Amino acid sequence: MARFLQASRRAVFSCCKTLIIPQRHQHQYFRRANAPPSVFYRHFSSAAPHKSPIESNIIRILRNEIEYQSDFAPPHQPDTKFHAFTVEDRPGEQWVTLKGKSAWDESIKIEATMFDGSTLVPKTTGDTSGKDMRLHISLLVDISKGEGKDLLEFVCSAWPDSLEIQKVYIFRRDGSLPYLGPDFKNMDSELQSAFCEFLKARGVNDDLSVFLHAFMNNKDRTELIKWLGKI
Repeated sequence: MARFLQASRRAVFSCCKTLIIPQRHQHQYFRRANAPPSVFYRHFSSAAPHKSPIESNIIRILRNEIEYQSDFAPPHQPDTKFHAFTVEDRPGEQWVTLKGKSAWDESIKIEATMFDGSTLVPKTTGDTSGKDMRLHISLLVDISKGEGKDLLEFVCSAWPDSLEIQKVYIFRRDGSLPYLGPDFKNMDSELQSAFCEFLKARGVNDDLSVFLHAFMNNKDRTELIKWLGKI
């Protein structure tokens, strides 16, 4: 940048030497030329400000990181369908929505977070003495028979290869306060199995967990690159 400024100043001064000034404007030129040097340099520096060494270093690091993230695992165009569900991404947000219809004419709406937790598990390959990180995604699964009908809502955990139910709610459309029921793990085992089969029949299953983890991996990288670019 310093070399650029020096070259620019030389070019300006060179042009001034050959400039022919009309007689009627010479008094204005000499009056400006006799102005204090600080006036000229203040005007020039406002047009081409210097970046501090710290700022330049940050920009260099950001550009390197964007290049690395883009080359290491370049993000791709997100999927818009998964089986019977339409996938609605929310660029810049930490949610994604899936909507569909069941074979029983039920409306199904699924809202999934980006990765919001993790747990450490023993490694299954390589060095078995180490640990692998198992990422977690939270799901809200709303199932209803249509407008004005009560809503059945499942709170679920989506792991890389499995889906677990945490809570089951019934929300009434009349606004009355519902009984929220027990935690899923405290329910009768037969009732637990029945709810699991209920969701599986509607496409809310382990395959959905696998899809969401792949989708969120891509979304996480896409959002990261956009965020780095904005900074």
